[in-house]
Amino acid sequence: MPTPGSADAVAVEPHALRLLGGLLASPGSDSLEVLRELAGENAWLGESLAELEDTPLEDWQAEHARLFISGHPKTACPPYESAFLGGAMFGVACDSLADLYRRAGLEAEGLPPDYLGTQLECAAWLLEQSCGHSGELLRELWRDHLAPWTPRFGATLAMESRLRLYRQLGEQLQGLFDA
Repeated sequence: MPTPGSADAVAVEPHALRLLGGLLASPGSDSLEVLRELAGENAWLGESLAELEDTPLEDWQAEHARLFISGHPKTACPPYESAFLGGAMFGVACDSLADLYRRAGLEAEGLPPDYLGTQLECAAWLLEQSCGHSGELLRELWRDHLAPWTPRFGATLAMESRLRLYRQLGEQLQGLFDA
């Protein structure tokens, strides 16, 4: 499977990875305005924006919580590698990713290292670096951490979400690995 930085890679732009990671964040009072700005540069967000303009923020927040944080009886799409693959937080992926970030000169702050948004941000940062060591770390991140679970996470998200935004986010995440 092609990875960013390999000769046969599909072009993955750092800003696209950051966008996808950012869309995993909990929506707040300014999220609709931010989404309006993002939709101007990312046409695929247009239909989601239209739906969310007619959706109360509380409903958007409830869907985010149901999908990513505290769904009942089970959280459908925990955006953490350990929880998604193993059913529990703070698995071995956390230690492995913390080590990878350390070797890149980075550190995960505020969230576990295996949070998908953090992994995508790290991949974006590594794509922007010009040294060979960064390319090796990017391939390791993509091969050992993102590729084993992100496509399935995206498919689950696309299937489980009641909001177009998260269905489209799931499709975009899957698309990172369609090559």
